[in-house]
Amino acid sequence: QVLLLESGGGLVQAGGSLRLSCAASGRTFSTNTMGWFRQAPGKEREFVAAISGSGERTYYTDSVKGRFTISRDNAKNTVYLQMIGLKPEDTAVYYCAARDSWGITTSKRTYNYWGQGTQVTVSS
Repeated sequence: QVLLLESGGGLVQAGGSLRLSCAASGRTFSTNTMGWFRQAPGKEREFVAAISGSGERTYYTDSVKGRFTISRDNAKNTVYLQMIGLKPEDTAVYYCAARDSWGITTSKRTYNYWGQGTQVTVSS
């Protein structure tokens, strides 16, 4: 079992920055691919970014490339999502997720554990 707790959400103006954190506990954090997903009202949960267990590989959805950076500190069992140049369309609940296997994937169906989410609201 992997327990995940997100933090760092809030209200920012368009063009602003925010850093989300996800504290993980449980089985062998360093081997877990970690991902960030988001869900806006009335929309399905969508992939945002993922990072391999070692932190050597990352992957982003096109809409956030160049603006968001996923990173991890395995010594602290924490994954981060640094967001800059925020846009109103980034408004959503952001969820941290973990795979119970190796490999970067983008489908929510392939992630085994989920946090409760943290709200990010970007005003225009």
